[in-house]
Amino acid sequence: MSDGLSYADTGVDLDAAERAKEGLKGLVASTRDRYTLSELGQFGGLYAVPDHIASPVLVSSADGVGTKLKVAFATGRHDTVGQCLVNHCVNDILVQGAAPMFFLDYLATGVLEESVVQDVVRGVATACLENSCALLGGETAQMPDFYAEGEYDLAGFIVGQVERRSLIDGSAIVEGDVLVGLEASGLHTNGYTLARRIVFDVLGLGVDDELPGTGVSVGGELLKVHRSYLNALRTPLADGLVHGLAHITGGGIPGNLPRVLPEGLGASIESGSWPILPVFGALQEAGGVERSEMDRVFNMGVGMIVVCDEADAAAVIEAARADEIDAWRIGSVVPGDGVRYS
Repeated sequence: MSDGLSYADTGVDLDAAERAKEGLKGLVASTRDRYTLSELGQFGGLYAVPDHIASPVLVSSADGVGTKLKVAFATGRHDTVGQCLVNHCVNDILVQGAAPMFFLDYLATGVLEESVVQDVVRGVATACLENSCALLGGETAQMPDFYAEGEYDLAGFIVGQVERRSLIDGSAIVEGDVLVGLEASGLHTNGYTLARRIVFDVLGLGVDDELPGTGVSVGGELLKVHRSYLNALRTPLADGLVHGLAHITGGGIPGNLPRVLPEGLGASIESGSWPILPVFGALQEAGGVERSEMDRVFNMGVGMIVVCDEADAAAVIEAARADEIDAWRIGSVVPGDGVRYS
């Protein structure tokens, strides 16, 4: 018998990795559609470009979940972060009018825990199904010298498509257009480093304690799924009502809305035109955070902004509410640059 080292001696369990892969096959297969050409385990994922669009433009994006994962580690709940990842990426390409085709995930961990991998990928698959997106494949890496025990990182890569003539690039936005805000489900996936500092260090709360003013536990509130706006916006997009879209992520409204506005145009936001979610009030009060800082760190309850003609605002709001997402007129496009609050 050899006394030499094995991969298992270094902390990498190839047998566990193989078992995990086998356990994921059903989840991945559940997201297949008629354009999916490959099975899990091949070196590359194969997907036929759908032929129902005459002049398709491919739109891609990549993102992660950030320090929201720290909350998942603390609670032992890993099923929502995969959904957050997919929905965030879906929203990012939706801003340019694209619908998702396929998704790839990357999960890197220290010691591979099969049940955790299953939970994370189950969340990814759930969101892929909800967004009519094939989970084409991914990678699970074991890196015991890189990640602390019980921790992992999660990233995702999405590809969608849009008809060239339907591509949204902000060029249709004009002075006087209305800004419609679509309700966020919570923090989504941004601002967690500040939120965790306030909740765990300033307030001294645990994940099972109630977050003051919310009626929800810390873990329950901070692990709410990042909302997808794809279904809420399908009809407005198909009807040509949308002049521009801004996904409100890190940087808040001031950091994201200007990204879609043409040169020479800014935005006037009407303070108090939408209800601030209780979680943001709780964080601001406990942390003594200035409102301007809150606005540029968090989404403050608005996860997506639709820029449209004033005559179409009611239809955009109705479409969102039909998908059980509240929406409000929150401002307008004005001459200038940047975002100002009134």
